[in-house]
Amino acid sequence: MNLMTSPVVDPILQDNGLRIPLSDGQSHHFNYHWLRDNCPSSFNSITRERSFDIFHLENAPKASSAEVVGDALEITWAGEDHVTRFPLAWLESYKTTGRRPDPADLAREPWYGDDYPNVPRFSQPALKADPALRAKWIEMMLVKGFVIITDMPDSNEGLTETAEMIGQIRPTFFGDYFDVKTHINPTNTAYTAAALELHTDTPAEENAPGVQFLHCRANTVEGGYSVYADGVAVANDFRARDPEGFKILAQTKVPFFCEHDSYDMRSRQTIIELDQHGEVSGLTISQHMLDISDLDQELLDLWYPAFCRFGKMLQEEKYMMTFLMKAGECMVFDNHRIVHGRAAYTAESGDRYLRGCYTDRAEMRSNYRALVSEGRFK
Repeated sequence: MNLMTSPVVDPILQDNGLRIPLSDGQSHHFNYHWLRDNCPSSFNSITRERSFDIFHLENAPKASSAEVVGDALEITWAGEDHVTRFPLAWLESYKTTGRRPDPADLAREPWYGDDYPNVPRFSQPALKADPALRAKWIEMMLVKGFVIITDMPDSNEGLTETAEMIGQIRPTFFGDYFDVKTHINPTNTAYTAAALELHTDTPAEENAPGVQFLHCRANTVEGGYSVYADGVAVANDFRARDPEGFKILAQTKVPFFCEHDSYDMRSRQTIIELDQHGEVSGLTISQHMLDISDLDQELLDLWYPAFCRFGKMLQEEKYMMTFLMKAGECMVFDNHRIVHGRAAYTAESGDRYLRGCYTDRAEMRSNYRALVSEGRFK
């Protein structure tokens, strides 16, 4: 951390802001609107929200005087009976352009098909009792995207209380919860005993849910092995192997659908999702919910071969983690990053029942920040 010393000269007042030297010896410009809007008195200490309304100023804010007093900048505003006092150390945080540091902006750790023994595991009762352990759980979700919760209660309530530790239940057009077992009149391939290709869930929603919970209540059937793969690992390798194919899948939005008697959901998504840094953050992929493409046919001359090359790469043994889910376990994974599927099973050979729900990634990150940092107002 820089040690602050008082500037050699007082701030220089200009038309749109002031300039003040800071610890790096450079003179830095601060806009008057920004300074007035972010006066410490502009925020309510209880609600932690801005209570000052800059729209109510009759004229654009402008300093009539400004000086450094001790370790703070004091600004007297023209046309107002108001003085703002900024600690110089606080101004240091905003002297250069950039996003506020985010404790939830963690580097993703790719994983591969042999990772099952290393999957982070947490006991559900322990998570309920220990906020620090919940923070570690979310950290692993941000870094690896996939964890297993053990010692789950054999109840609907057990899934709810587990999901609500990191977010509110996020409804989809399937409802608040969904039950994965064979249905007499299935509305989804998951509700049959057939194999499921690797996919992300509900791609036809404009904003698909970010975190998926799959609570295994029973699994005694023949077959039905679960398959998971890290979309980040595959897409990163695809970027190196096929840069042009990567580019077209990351830039071209394609249509997805989910249609039945009571719903007709549609969206447009890129197959590969990039974050604010241009890094791969996940996928949107589902062959059984990919709509009939309306893209230019000559564009499809490039897009379809890239899509097929990527889809085949997803199924390479190097990436696929295959295992049998056990009753009392809950798979929790990033639905925008982790692709999942299953092998076919014999429905008459036993009982297979998974109960699932979703929460959102943004709320998960919010909970993580609250658990590990002081924020700006605590």
